[in-house]
Amino acid sequence: MNGVLTIYRKEMEDHFSSMRFLLITMLIFMVGVIIASLSGMSVRDELKGMAKPDFIFLLLFTSTGKLFSFVQFIGFFGPLIGIILGFDAINRERSGRTLSKLVAQPIYRDAIINGKFLAGVTMITILMVSLILIIAGLGIRLIGVVPGADEIWRLLIYLVLSILYISFWLGVAILFSVVFRSTATSALAALALWIGLSFFVGLGGSLLADAISPIKDTADIAEAQEAFIKNANVQRVASLISPATLYGDATSTILDPLRKTPRSFILMGPLERLSLSRFQNPLPLSQSIVIVMPFMVSLVSITFLFFAICYAVFMRQEIRST
Repeated sequence: MNGVLTIYRKEMEDHFSSMRFLLITMLIFMVGVIIASLSGMSVRDELKGMAKPDFIFLLLFTSTGKLFSFVQFIGFFGPLIGIILGFDAINRERSGRTLSKLVAQPIYRDAIINGKFLAGVTMITILMVSLILIIAGLGIRLIGVVPGADEIWRLLIYLVLSILYISFWLGVAILFSVVFRSTATSALAALALWIGLSFFVGLGGSLLADAISPIKDTADIAEAQEAFIKNANVQRVASLISPATLYGDATSTILDPLRKTPRSFILMGPLERLSLSRFQNPLPLSQSIVIVMPFMVSLVSITFLFFAICYAVFMRQEIRST
């Protein structure tokens, strides 16, 4: 345990003194605050002169405004945080000839990988908590609404989901830093996987759905509807390979009490859903958690799976001579 704490403290010092992490953090904070400001002003203008509905505070995170929502921003750029924190976690020590020195000390090799992963998760947690608190404070000032207990709990669950999502990419980056000795190669491999899972899974799922269950032109409405549903289900199953899909469906459900399912065939904006809220009851928090739980378990599973693979590979490598 002392070895893990030693590596943990060393990594935290390296992260806080790293210029690249400070730059990417400043950039993410700046863009996140701008998005939240635009969303807050848009919501304030739309609801001017109207009675403020319930759960309006959550619109700060889900409303697209003039660009895209804060949730979409984290879903897209969040993996970069994990990749930046972990792509050179091990091969940096190899190239600097410090890995063998660490093992020469009274530190077990498993303490090295555990300490580096825990330090990365801590940095992710600090960043996400700070971002959400800044946006929450900015939102209270812009729209003049204090979040209720249900909204706070939903934001906490969203925070946990975001930390798990980014931690998955941290584990992927550390795995590539163990497998590849070159930092450039490990960074490119992590970025390639991120691009593939985030952008091309949906295209591949669409092609797979058209191959397995194509939509045919037919005069039979019932047959056409059945073919459309089968095609959509195949695309849905294929898209679940992507962590971005798991994260997007989970966060959209937990932050939108009016959403009864993770996905819908009808697309509506947040303000349109609010206008319909008078005709339907919002989903209780407990029911939203039930819907989100499979996605949360999946994120936890894939995060620990990649870290376990990274752990096993690192424990079998010869590092005394590096």
